[in-house]
Amino acid sequence: MTDTDLTTADLAAYEKEFAPSLVVPNETADLLFRSAQTGYAFSDEPVTDEQMRAVHDLIKWGPTAMNSQPLRIVLVRTPGARERLVEHMSGNNKARTASAPLVAVLAADVDFHEELSRVFPALPNARDKFPDESARAAMAHTSAVLQAGYFIVGVRAAGLVAGPMAGFDVDAVSQEFFSDGRHRAFLVVNLGHATAESYRPRLPRLDFDEVVTTA
Repeated sequence: MTDTDLTTADLAAYEKEFAPSLVVPNETADLLFRSAQTGYAFSDEPVTDEQMRAVHDLIKWGPTAMNSQPLRIVLVRTPGARERLVEHMSGNNKARTASAPLVAVLAADVDFHEELSRVFPALPNARDKFPDESARAAMAHTSAVLQAGYFIVGVRAAGLVAGPMAGFDVDAVSQEFFSDGRHRAFLVVNLGHATAESYRPRLPRLDFDEVVTTA
């Protein structure tokens, strides 16, 4: 049998037989995970506000504790803001941040409870439920980091490349871009379109049996 002898039904049956245990197409799984990599360089093509709005409209559905949604994002676009951010980046991250078409600063809102009654109607007196600031900050950080993972996947879903970095002066960046002192920056993400120089050779990942046990 040659390729031209295969019918659409034949191809569908073949794909079903050898498909993994996923409900999304292989192309989608490749885009979001298997073929996606951290970006270290980008083309000059800009990242638009429309693209970032589309990313947010997708990732906002990700889970957070009590629907708290503590992630806050500053999109660094102006030259002045870029210079202030680069100053606080570490080592090679300075050049990467300076050259990326768009940079996002991700932070956790320690005062997420101020808006919790609106996004979690079952908790009308949310402000009174979180008197312990340290516990509130820990909850905010955990859920914001969870949202950051969705943010990176959302960026990939928009056909963009993400370069997340933790190498920066956290206190300085938090003060520079969230001067109210109620937000804690935890990740800086370079964003753009891929080029041939975007990626490093891919490193291996741990296998299932090295990660997962059954209790």
